Amino acid sequence: MRHLRIRLPRCGSRGREQVLEQTNRAGYRVRAVYNACFAMIVFAMPSLYLVKEDEVTFTAMRAQGAGGQNVNKVSSAVHLRFDIAASSLPEWLRERLLGLNDQRLSKDGVLVIKAQQYRTQEQNRADAIERLQALIDAAGHTPKTRRATKPTYGSKQRRLAGKSQRAAIKSLRGRVDD
Repeated sequence: MRHLRIRLPRCGSRGREQVLEQTNRAGYRVRAVYNACFAMIVFAMPSLYLVKEDEVTFTAMRAQGAGGQNVNKVSSAVHLRFDIAASSLPEWLRERLLGLNDQRLSKDGVLVIKAQQYRTQEQNRADAIERLQALIDAAGHTPKTRRATKPTYGSKQRRLAGKSQRAAIKSLRGRVDD
């Protein structure tokens, strides 16, 4: 999911935050957060390149770290494996993903995501898929090309005035002749 945040200034007395969430006609989830001081609208737009379930393999394992007696009995952690080269993603997106400098990416071009944040295996599977989708969305985002701009005449004059003022100060630091 890609997020677009719009922050709207509001007036009024201070109060607690209200959250309204709904789906609009286009299928976007719209989440509005209202406070006395501001309102923020978050549009969660659907991803352009979705991961197919048959291209992902899951392996269940025991979670690491503290967790009491349950952690030694239940295989709730999940390893997600995604072969980038064999996926149905566009060629340019596959090249971008393979070119990532990420320790989760093996030399064979397989992306391994370990999810063990939640207590159940289903939640960890959903978390792993969501993280994979976020990585694909980030790789698929093309940044805006920067257009070179000229400094304005006023900014040039201010820069030169500052330089001459600084030069005048430094010229007074020299040797004093009596």
